[in-house]
Amino acid sequence: MGRNRKGRDLSGVVVLDKPRDMTSSDAVQHVKSSFNARKVGHTGSLDPLATGVLPLCFGEATKFSRFLLTSDKKYWVKLKLGIRTASGDADGDVVEERSTDGVTQDRIQHALESFRGEIDQIPSMYSAIKYRGKPLYKYARQGVEIERESRRINVYSIELSTFSGSEMTLCVHCSKGTYVRTIVDDLGEQLGCGAHVVELRRLMAGPFTESDMVTFEEIETARVDGRLDELLAPISSAVSQWPAVRLSATSAYYIRQGQPVLVPHAPSEGWVQLRESCSNDEWFLGMGEIMEDGRVAPRRLILGERKL
Repeated sequence: MGRNRKGRDLSGVVVLDKPRDMTSSDAVQHVKSSFNARKVGHTGSLDPLATGVLPLCFGEATKFSRFLLTSDKKYWVKLKLGIRTASGDADGDVVEERSTDGVTQDRIQHALESFRGEIDQIPSMYSAIKYRGKPLYKYARQGVEIERESRRINVYSIELSTFSGSEMTLCVHCSKGTYVRTIVDDLGEQLGCGAHVVELRRLMAGPFTESDMVTFEEIETARVDGRLDELLAPISSAVSQWPAVRLSATSAYYIRQGQPVLVPHAPSEGWVQLRESCSNDEWFLGMGEIMEDGRVAPRRLILGERKL
């Protein structure tokens, strides 16, 4: 009997430690092949140069990718002062070299102040943002400059970790849509010497941190040992940062029919996890949203029940 070309129906989340010099799409295909999974998708790409936390959603978990895509992120970044590149990182062509004389730790700390809080950021041309159906980086590689609108982002914290000579490292906690390469490029301009990213590592994406990650090597070992599926975190882990409402069997029935219900002690607004509670057991049903009249409306439901 031939191999099932469609793959296995798996649902859950694998948090990959993406290696350097690999696109997020290639990482997805590698993991999908290892698991022989039917459906796998990432939740916000990392640059090829970047490493670290890359949550991959399998099967029914892909319904909740948007919650990870819009979640906060944390990064560790190493940057080189005195050299500016076209892409803002070490993969790009050098476009300018300047002296780093006069760059001190005090000047760096002062410059970092302007990057904290809500700021407007113009995305790099070397980004996956699409213009007329084509990613900006494809225009950039053709030498075409596209006018970009600034985007409002929130940098909750940006801290200097180390500074030595022409190199420094930062830890950045930011909202979705933040380009660390752009922060580094803008910081280099404020310091008057230029800068680019040498190393970039994502430390956190939503509820997931480095402690949740697995490597390609660990995936291969698990495959050989026949315990691949043990690496899958439950679907609900993708939305664990959202509050949960507990539904009676009757309320859960109406939710499954697509009907909103009143739930005691529900939040006054926003998204909520939908959990059916019976005796000592709970089942994850999906995600709902609080309506203006206080009822909870189902928005994303999974097929079948997932015991917690």
